[in-house]
Amino acid sequence: MVKLNDYLYEGYTVLEILHKYSADLKKDALLTRNQLDIAHCNFLLELSEILEHNEFLTSESQRIQDFYIYLSEKYPYLSFNLKGRIKSILRAEKKFNGYIVQFIYDYYLEHNEYPPISALKAKVNNFRDLIAYRIVISLPPSNRSEGQDLETEELKYLYEMANVLPEFLEERGFTAELANLKQPNTSPLLSGAVMPYYRDYIVNPRSSGYRSLHITFYDRISRNFTEVQLRTKDMDDYAEIGTANHYFYEKKQDNPLVQRNTIPVGENLYFDEAYNRIIELRNLDLSKVNVNMFNALDNNTMNDGCGLYKGRLILPYEHLAKIRGPL
Repeated sequence: MVKLNDYLYEGYTVLEILHKYSADLKKDALLTRNQLDIAHCNFLLELSEILEHNEFLTSESQRIQDFYIYLSEKYPYLSFNLKGRIKSILRAEKKFNGYIVQFIYDYYLEHNEYPPISALKAKVNNFRDLIAYRIVISLPPSNRSEGQDLETEELKYLYEMANVLPEFLEERGFTAELANLKQPNTSPLLSGAVMPYYRDYIVNPRSSGYRSLHITFYDRISRNFTEVQLRTKDMDDYAEIGTANHYFYEKKQDNPLVQRNTIPVGENLYFDEAYNRIIELRNLDLSKVNVNMFNALDNNTMNDGCGLYKGRLILPYEHLAKIRGPL
């Protein structure tokens, strides 16, 4: 089995790793006629092209920056930042294989048989968040009126932004994608016109407690998908340094991949390979990794200069709240 871990110790650059991994994966897939590995290879090449030929990001970032300018003029008394990132190789690889494991497990529980390869390929060809932008807002204490509830006020502003965003970006070459997500509850603050496009994890938090608004756009100019997330500062803190953080969320699970207990070893090749790739990535000792522009003392302390672990930052903007009224 060809796996990402085999390419992390020779001092390669990120692009070299992607090219070598995808080339070897394709060669092996052609020999074994593994259609899912062909889809996997195409996924790696898509990530590689985003990293290598990223001229389109200049145009895309400038058009999304227009929304930042709009927000800074409309909400001068809010603090907020807008950041963009390309998903890291490690996160992308783990998510791709996680899709396979979860989909096979869910399908088996429902049908008592394994899914056809066509359904698996359709599942893993549905990535829309290799490029993502995040808007995080905060209402400073000095700009609150007496008696104002912080969460209520920040949610009001956040949903106001969410209601405007789709049409704003439509005028700049983006098309909002339908969410296709069954949501038991919807916020009355979210306009009915935009509701079908949002995945509202504020009203419907994930099991980890993660809360955020997500929306996916297709950029008609660069012909790629990008995701936009909207959060308050408290939501962002919980996601990045709280218990919803990927690292701490995984560490607190005694057995996060309970699916292995349901799908016996040898029953399904696609499940076995995806599961083993995830386990190897989970057990990766980053201090032993040798990737150009990356160095780590341990799995908590690292200097990631190439987006291997944390992802590649492509758009940092920060608006400092103006002072409302006299000091």
